Amino acid sequence: MSSLSDTAPRFRALLPPPGGDTAPDVDLAAAYAYPEGLERPWLRGNMVASADGGAWGHSGRTAELSSPPDRAVMGVLRGLADVVLAGAATARIEGYRPVRPREVWGALRSGRPATPPVAVVTRTLEIHPDLLADAPEDARTIVFTTESAPADRRRAAARVADVVVAGDDSVRPGAVLAALAERGLLRVLTEGGPHLLAEFTSAGLLDELCLTVSPRLLGPAASRIVAGDSPAHTHELRLNRVLESSGSLFLSYSRA
Repeated sequence: MSSLSDTAPRFRALLPPPGGDTAPDVDLAAAYAYPEGLERPWLRGNMVASADGGAWGHSGRTAELSSPPDRAVMGVLRGLADVVLAGAATARIEGYRPVRPREVWGALRSGRPATPPVAVVTRTLEIHPDLLADAPEDARTIVFTTESAPADRRRAAARVADVVVAGDDSVRPGAVLAALAERGLLRVLTEGGPHLLAEFTSAGLLDELCLTVSPRLLGPAASRIVAGDSPAHTHELRLNRVLESSGSLFLSYSRA
């Protein structure tokens, strides 16, 4: 017969770290390395949320939740990725432009373009022109849109970007990953927003979730990191890693 001590949950102390203040710094590039030998796209989501689950601040942007450690992790994740994927609304609200090269990436991008291209999912093709025209030739912006998108906007975008029709009235998540795979872009980083993330999680295509938990409370108005009209769904996750810096927690989950 099992005793209470045999069946009770077990806990580990993460803060303070087991080594105290002398614990070594974490190598972020090694900690967040993609699996080796990928033969299909690996979709990693990077999102930030407040302690009460809000996905953006009162301005509608994530800047109010971010911090220098969060931006450092985001920079490493972008340096590791083959492509940065975002919904058009997030690209507009957060002011997306082509990713700028960073000296600190060094060997992270060995054998690849200096920056990952940005891929935008949009039904209306309402994209800031700089995101299309200012991208380097070896990292042209990729636009995923629909057959029903305005034809004149599609033609205009195709002059400076790689336009892919990935659905009739809505962009199909599976078609997005298939098109990226055709281009050899297997290490896929999506930064949302919540509606786009919901479409990929609903389709069962998210391999990994990197979640920053910000030490802030936002109240009941803000959305969660997965939101929208996608069908209700549940997926079990496995916790792989917990990091901490300046009060923010950095969690990494993969599909169970």
